[in-house]
Parts: sequence; structure tokens; C-alpha cells
Amino acid sequence: MDSLISNTAAINGLLARFGVKFGIYKNGEFHEQLFPYDSLPRIISADEFAEIEAGLIQRVDALNAFLRDIYTEKRIVADDVIPEDFAFSSSGFLPACDNFVPPNGIYSHISGIDLVQAKDGTWYVLEDNLRIPSGASYPLIARKLARRASPETFKNNSVDRNDDYGLLLREAMESVNPGGRCVIMTPGRYNAAFFEHAYLAEMTGCPLVMHNDLFVQDNKLYFKSRSGSPQLVGALYRRISDDYLDPLTFKPESLIGVPGIMNAYRAGNLAIINAPGNGVADDKGIYYFVPKMIRYYLGEEPILKNAPTYLPFYEEDREYCLANIERLVIKDVAEAGGYGVLFGKDLNQEELEAWKVRIQTESRRFILQEVIDFIDLPVLEDGTVVERKCDLRAFVISSTNGTKVWHSGLTRFSRKPDSFVVNSSQGGGFKDTWILSR
Repeated sequence: MDSLISNTAAINGLLARFGVKFGIYKNGEFHEQLFPYDSLPRIISADEFAEIEAGLIQRVDALNAFLRDIYTEKRIVADDVIPEDFAFSSSGFLPACDNFVPPNGIYSHISGIDLVQAKDGTWYVLEDNLRIPSGASYPLIARKLARRASPETFKNNSVDRNDDYGLLLREAMESVNPGGRCVIMTPGRYNAAFFEHAYLAEMTGCPLVMHNDLFVQDNKLYFKSRSGSPQLVGALYRRISDDYLDPLTFKPESLIGVPGIMNAYRAGNLAIINAPGNGVADDKGIYYFVPKMIRYYLGEEPILKNAPTYLPFYEEDREYCLANIERLVIKDVAEAGGYGVLFGKDLNQEELEAWKVRIQTESRRFILQEVIDFIDLPVLEDGTVVERKCDLRAFVISSTNGTKVWHSGLTRFSRKPDSFVVNSSQGGGFKDTWILSR
């Protein structure tokens, strides 16, 4: 381990050289910066991970069942498990996807589930990411460089390998492919996660394409190969949001989408990974109902807990939020990346009163949660070990061969003392996640 720690700066240097960065837009300008790597890994025992794994599979299976249901029979609404006006007022519910089931009935092929561990050891799910979850490439390449820098570290520790992610992703794509090539679609160099797009294309052996490489003809999607001959596409791992995917269906001003791609999808000639319309399931308001989904669709008790969450949509929850706002976390249901999160303890009295009004008048827009004092992990900072808050993004892969959890994950940490916000967009760093094999 000492040789790994001593090579931290060298590994970060290589990560920078290889372009392992993320980009953010601030004040209308694109800024690219390094995602700092910390060589002290998060270590999870085999027994502890087995329970996490079972809970993640259960949760993602329920979420996929919900997506199939909400876009077809809508039984969960008819049975009043989720209120009708709450479900269909979600900005993530897309009428263009209604009454359609994607190839082999899988909606969320790659799910990024964000967890934290409380100081009593309990794991809580903070958020479900089912649209375009990113971040797998960072521990993937960091592990590769760490093995080169300190091979003895991995000889002396029984750590599950994580270099199978590309195989898991390719398996998921091929399992739903109705016929044609598998490709990865990027919006281009100035996307925040462009490095990941390129790296996963390399890991899966899939061509990396942009909108101008693709075209639709006779309700089939093709890409222009280097030879100039069109190649049929059967599975598209898209890394652009629903709104910009097809200017004929969604935003007409989109310059990075492919006209007619939704026609190819609805004709059954194309699998889109992840499926358009998944946003209805990772709406932070819908998160409140996931334990109920598990009971409803699977007939099981949830293995992993939600953070204690209150929905101002319900009068009883709204009254509790108004009475306790100063000690709760306020989250905008449509935001991501650490944006739209406020801690009541950080607001003055005037701000608290203003938020009480918003919670009453925009009750569908916000959830409130108890603050989970999740664990700190050791982080190297200028050669000194300090303690910082860390979360874990686990990656769950769903295919016709079942639901599998990648034996790794992205551990993000705050670089600010006492901060609970760990997102890269908010200045956080990352660690590798070691799952012990015994």
C-alpha cells in the first residue's frame, strides 16, 4: 500500500495526461478540470457487499418493473400506490414513450445508485440515476494505473477485479440488440463526461459516434463507417439527454440529435440505452415511493433503506416539513449533480420563512430529508491524512441475462471539511472502491 500512496501524484499526472477530466458550464462558459484521485481506497468486505448487492438488484428490478408499468398498464396508479396526478406531473414522464415497451422489456440497462453509510453502519440510498448515469470510467482507469504503479498491493490484498465493466456493458447492449452494430453516441468534445464516452467505447469495442455520423432511413438507424458504407445500428448507448435526442420528437432546436431516431426505436428496430423516459423513475419525488414499489411488484421487504424522506405533496408530511425545516435537507426534484440542494441549518430566518412559502405553493417540486451523518473516510491532502465525507455510486447492469452489480464503484469525497456535498461538479474528488473477495 505504501508504494501506491507514494505514487498518488504520478497517477494523477497520468490521469491528466490521458484526459481524465470533467467539464462544467458556468456563466455560459465551458470549464474543464481534473477530477482529483485519492489513492486510499474505500474497502468493503465480501459479506457487507453481498447484502448491498442483493439490495441493489432488488431495487433496480423494482424500478424496471415500475417503468414497464407506468408506460403500459399503469397498475401502480390504478391501485393508488402512487397518486395519478403526482406520477404524471413528473417532468421525466414522456408522452412520446407511452404505450411502448423497448426491446426485451428493459428500460434501465445501466443504473447508478448513490448510497451513503451512516455512522451506525446502515447503508441508505440517496438517489437513483436511471437516465445517463456517469462515473464508471474513473475507478476503472484509476485501478488500471494503480496496478501498474503498485502491483504488490494487489498481490497482497484479495480485491475483486473491476476490469469486467466493459464486458458487462457490452453484454447488456447485445442482449437487447434487435440486429445491427452496437455504438456509443456522444454529443462531442465539450460534454462534461466526454472522456468516459471515449473510454467506454474503447473498453466495449464499440464505435464512438456523433449525431452527424448517424441517419435514419426506413425507420432504421445507420452510421457512416470509415469506408463510407452505411452500417445498421441495433443498440445505441446514448450519452445525451432525452430532450436533445430527436428534434422531430423533442426539442426542435436540438443540433446534437438524430431526426427520426425515435421512429426507429418505436418501430422495434433499435434499442436505446438507457431508454428514453426513464426520468419518471429517478425523479426525486418518485424516489419516495421506491420502497412501496418493491413491495408492490416483488412482494418483498426492501433490503436497502431510503433516507428518511418527506413529501410536501401530502399534508401530513408538509406540516412536518414546515415545523422542522431548519434541520432538514431541501432538494429540488428535477435537479442533479449536487445542484438544488440546501441545508435548513445554513439558512437565516428570513430565508427559512421564504422557503416555507415555496414548500406550500410548490409542493410537487421539492422533497425534504433528514440529514444522515454519513461516515468520513481517510483522504490524503498535501501529504496528510484527513477525514472527509464520502458517498458511493454503485453501478447495476440489467440485461436479458439478469441484473448484476459491478464489483467496484465510484466513491466520491468532499474536499471541504464538514461538507456533505461530494459531487464532482461541486469540487469533489474520487477514490477507487475495493470489494474484498474474501
